[in-house]
Amino acid sequence: MNQKNKKLKFFNYSTFKTRISSLPLIRYIVSHLIYYPVPANLTYGWGVGSMLGFLLIIQIVTGLFLSIHYVPDIAQAFYSVEFIMRDVNNGWLFRYLHSTGASCLFVALYIHMMRGLYYRSFKNLIVWTTGVILFILMMATAFLGYILVWGQMSLWGATVITNLFGTIPIIGDFLVTGLWGGFSIEAPTLKRFFILHFITPMLIALLSLIHILFLHHYGSSNPLGVTLIDPIYFYPNYIIKDFFGFLTIYGLIILVLIFFFPNKLGHPINYEEANFLITPKHITPEWYFEPFYAILRSIPNKLGGVIIMGLAIAILFWLPFLNLTFTTMSYSDVSSFCFWMFVGDFICLGWLGTCPIEEPYISMSRLATLFYFTYFLVILPVIAKLERDL
Repeated sequence: MNQKNKKLKFFNYSTFKTRISSLPLIRYIVSHLIYYPVPANLTYGWGVGSMLGFLLIIQIVTGLFLSIHYVPDIAQAFYSVEFIMRDVNNGWLFRYLHSTGASCLFVALYIHMMRGLYYRSFKNLIVWTTGVILFILMMATAFLGYILVWGQMSLWGATVITNLFGTIPIIGDFLVTGLWGGFSIEAPTLKRFFILHFITPMLIALLSLIHILFLHHYGSSNPLGVTLIDPIYFYPNYIIKDFFGFLTIYGLIILVLIFFFPNKLGHPINYEEANFLITPKHITPEWYFEPFYAILRSIPNKLGGVIIMGLAIAILFWLPFLNLTFTTMSYSDVSSFCFWMFVGDFICLGWLGTCPIEEPYISMSRLATLFYFTYFLVILPVIAKLERDL
């Protein structure tokens, strides 16, 4: 009994807790996860950022499990994916969690960006800039992952997209050859894409932490667009709220897609092995690239299309430099109306990206592209001037 009591006295939970909590790293984490002050009026729209974090973790974990059985070789890549689906225990579940999770991640990402645009979160330069860089990295990662399946659409999608780099003057051919690892898409190409697809999520995770740190340093916005009022701690209110929102969305949408409509968001032709001798009649990327693909196709010149598509993303970096007075569009009916017109235009571009390259879809794509740039280059600056004059 005496030896038992000595052992119990040797481990004192209160002392252990005090020592752990005194560590600088632990104190720093606790200050951001528990004692971080946030406005009391945040809605579920502000929880989409946390949902993106959960989805990113799921993508990394499922990707690691899939990489165990995946073979990055053009002769075996397609069959290794089929092996995962058919012969690996619960391999189909991890595959669909990964592929469907990518689509759901982009749904959450677009909602997160649109919410930031509506409530003018872009006024915080460093937070918005890191967010746009994350968006670009996620697009690159999703493109690389889509190629690894090595189906028909994967091969020809890679051919179309990588050839776009060849339009860049002087260094275009060098870039394409460097991506391919030769003079055409071969085994080195797939291996390079697999390595890049493995590395970029780590960069995304690191940049996400930087994004969150800057957000917490400058403070979160809120629906009223005013300074921090009635602040409350992040824990337990918003941790529970964000977790509930994630489980609800994940349970009702992702799991339904996985178990009932696992291939609804993909292309059936991608279940055919890549064939260099047969070109699909209609080559389209994944749905989350369709708006920018429609912008690319709306320009008859190849180099011009690449430049306009690049500007469609790069123009997001310009938003923080707009001198907008209000911190939310809720206070202006004109701003709110124009914003929802822009959302409708973006959805329309996504639909046009799936349509054949023929009339009237070409003309519609050009009109939608024109409004896309008009919103950023004309409408928002005019609104900014009107707000300053009020």
